[in-house]
Amino acid sequence: MYRRPIFAANWKMNKGPSETQDFVKSFLQKITDRPSADIVIAAPFLCLPTLSESLREAGGIEMAAQNCSQFDDGAYTGEISVKMLREVLVRHVIIGHSERRSIFGETNAIINAKLKKAREVNLKLIFCIGETLEERNAGQLESILSSQITEGLAGLTTDDLDHTVIAYEPVWAIGTGVTATAQQAQDAHAYVRSVVASIYGDDIAQKIRIQYGGSVKPNNAAELMACPDIDGALIGGASLEPQSFSDIIHNGCAPA
Repeated sequence: MYRRPIFAANWKMNKGPSETQDFVKSFLQKITDRPSADIVIAAPFLCLPTLSESLREAGGIEMAAQNCSQFDDGAYTGEISVKMLREVLVRHVIIGHSERRSIFGETNAIINAKLKKAREVNLKLIFCIGETLEERNAGQLESILSSQITEGLAGLTTDDLDHTVIAYEPVWAIGTGVTATAQQAQDAHAYVRSVVASIYGDDIAQKIRIQYGGSVKPNNAAELMACPDIDGALIGGASLEPQSFSDIIHNGCAPA
C-alpha cells in the first residue's frame, strides 16, 4: 500500500520569530521543486503566528505545535490549549516526544489525555514513542513500544487513527549523532505496525504512517526512507538549517 511520506521539522526550543521568518524565506527557495511528500514545521509556540504568516503564500507546508495541554482552560500557568492552537491555524501537534516523557515526566496516561483533547478540535496527531538504550539492551523494546502504543492510543477511534502519524524515535539516537541502522529502524517500525494491527485491524495498520526520528541527516535519509515500513521522518537538529531540511526531504523521496 502506498503511504505518502511526511517530513516534520521539530525545532524544539530554537529560533525566535525573526529567525523563523528568515528560515521560511530561505527554505521556500530550496524546495521549489516540491517532492511528493507532506511537509510540516513544528516551531516554538511564540513563533507560530510568524510561521503562519510566512507560509501564507507557500501552500502545501503545514504547521505543528510541539506540545499541548490536556486541559481546555483554567489555572494552568504556562500551558497552551488546543483551542488556542487552532486559533493560530495550527494543523498538527507533536505529543509524547521523548523529551516530554523524560524531562517533564509525561506518562502514557497524560499523553493519552493530550491525544484525545487534540482530536476534539480535529488537530492531526504526531504521536511519539520509543525506547531508551537501557530498555533496548534489556530486551524490553517490544514491551515498551507495546505499552506506549496501547496506553497512549486507548480510547482513540479508527477515525482518529486516520489523522494520526506515529513517530518512532529510539531515545538513544536523538541528538546523539547515533542513528539506528536501517534494519533496526525497519524492524521497530514493522513491530509498531503489528501492534496497531492487533488493536485496530490490518487495514488501519497498513494505512497509518510511521515516521522515524533519531539523528536523521541528508546522508542517511535515502537508506532509511527506502525501508518498507518507514513513511517519513521527524527531524530535530538537522531541520534547523533550510538546506539540510530540504536535502533530507529530497533525498528521502528519491530512490535509494
